[in-house]
Amino acid sequence: MDSNTIIGLTIAIGGIAPAIAIGLIGSKAVEAIGRNPEAASKIQSNLILGFAFAEAIAIYALVVALILKFV
Repeated sequence: MDSNTIIGLTIAIGGIAPAIAIGLIGSKAVEAIGRNPEAASKIQSNLILGFAFAEAIAIYALVVALILKFV
């Protein structure tokens, strides 16, 4: 395979997986708040933490792709 293809696949997979994770985290948080509205603030803080961890995966994939491209 060409190195540009590998870099593209790295970014594609590294972007799709966090997008799916963020969607699942968000939908489950909305379901949980719908079931228990009193716990909304606690659920929201966990939601933001989950978003941050999922987004970190995308950032790591970008860094790996840039390393593959320029090193």
